Amino acid sequence: MRAVLIGAVESTRVAARCLAAAPDWDLAALVTLPLELGGRHSDFLDLAQDADAAGCALLRFANANSEEAIAAITELRPDYLFVIGWSQLCGERLMAIAPGRTVGYHPAALPRLRGRGVIPWTILLGEPITAGSLFFIDAGTDSGPILAQHYFHVAADATAAELYAQHMEALGHMMPPLLAGFAAGTAVPRVQDTRHATWAARRRPEDGEIDWTGSAEAAWRLVRACGDPYPGARTTLGDELIIVAKAEPVPLLHHAAALPGQIVERDGASFVVRCGDGGLRVSEWRRTKPGLPPMHARLGGGLGGGL
Repeated sequence: MRAVLIGAVESTRVAARCLAAAPDWDLAALVTLPLELGGRHSDFLDLAQDADAAGCALLRFANANSEEAIAAITELRPDYLFVIGWSQLCGERLMAIAPGRTVGYHPAALPRLRGRGVIPWTILLGEPITAGSLFFIDAGTDSGPILAQHYFHVAADATAAELYAQHMEALGHMMPPLLAGFAAGTAVPRVQDTRHATWAARRRPEDGEIDWTGSAEAAWRLVRACGDPYPGARTTLGDELIIVAKAEPVPLLHHAAALPGQIVERDGASFVVRCGDGGLRVSEWRRTKPGLPPMHARLGGGLGGGL
């Protein structure tokens, strides 16, 4: 069986290694982004070494649906296309290269949470259980027949990085038996039950803005959902943008007379911000360049001095 893999992130690397190791499979090419366009993905990886290790061609295209990309992929005559870790929709002409045999990976228990920003949304919604899903891509939004699913629990304090790693493990677990099933002709797709479908809207970096008037629990959940490998939960201090990387809710016993967003405690390793119903202790943060537009919720240096 001959495959072309399209992607630009860690899940693409996992898929490439599985394809390279699979009996009866030839990974003909890995299609990825030009390096200068890596900013399209917060978790972008340069996969050149992975292509070398797999012994396949490395093709860089800004758009996999372009005439140039379609011509190059068509020439390789793949039996299957794997589009894993790629932010662009697959056009009809791209999918027609291997009709009905374009495989994708989705980090949710399809048909639940079709769409974008799924790992952050899993945490923001407090989903106790999720799954990785391999499926045939069709003309809809993550609506094609399911090929394999691997379920796992989501810890109450899970971070985006932890959940991301769980999905890489799930993908690595599912790919080998699926590839074997394709080669043997025994893989059986399962049509999704649209009665259970939900959709996740796209998330942008500015959606990580912390609302200090809300609960400390909500702020903590946002920090966990938006952290690495994503842009992070954010607030402002003066004209600086502050990315909050690690935090936890704490009770406030002596700071009732403080405004939401005000720093009410500080030590050498952390600071506490007043929220609508308690405090958030921030233990890891980073500053970005000054001069960015201020947001409606901003830190106030209630105890004086800088961070």
